[in-house]
Amino acid sequence: MQKPARTRILDAAYDLMLSLGLARTTTKEIARAAACSEAALYKSFASKEELFIAVLDERLPKLGPLLSDLTASPGAGSLEGNLVEVVRQAARFYAQTLPIAASLYADPRLKARHEAALRALGTGPHKPIHGLDRYLRAEQEVGRIAADADTYAAASLLLGACAHRAFAYDSAEGGVAPPPLDAFAADLARTLLGGIRPPG
Repeated sequence: MQKPARTRILDAAYDLMLSLGLARTTTKEIARAAACSEAALYKSFASKEELFIAVLDERLPKLGPLLSDLTASPGAGSLEGNLVEVVRQAARFYAQTLPIAASLYADPRLKARHEAALRALGTGPHKPIHGLDRYLRAEQEVGRIAADADTYAAASLLLGACAHRAFAYDSAEGGVAPPPLDAFAADLARTLLGGIRPPG
């Protein structure tokens, strides 16, 4: 039995965006790979940007829901364990989004158009930073993070390290592998907490 058209479109878009990059993937190619017409594609998605957002939301590791759940329950679980899980999910997310979105930087006009579309849809790459900042502020309010810690800077450092891990090792020559994800997540969370935990 054939999958529904929307599912086929998302599967095809994910595969093509991952292999060709967002800039070079056309709706015509996506429709062809999904065995449907472009008209059928546009019945499910208003634009390629909307389709890209759906791919991020439905085909990549979920960072937003994890941050929302953590923010709703500050003080729950181990703070270090919570951040380790954030790093795991973020590193996986950026490892898959970097190859998709990197091609936009080769075409400034396309990048500007894409960014305008993301703003119109109320999303963008800043969202995870703000989500993690909200979680860290919630933990700050219950005393698990120092009152004078800059939670936005901490969120930027942690997620920036995750994004850079994807960039640095994707570009490395000679098959240099990144540190194992679990070790990277534990070390990054521990190092960050060393700077923002309350004294004593």
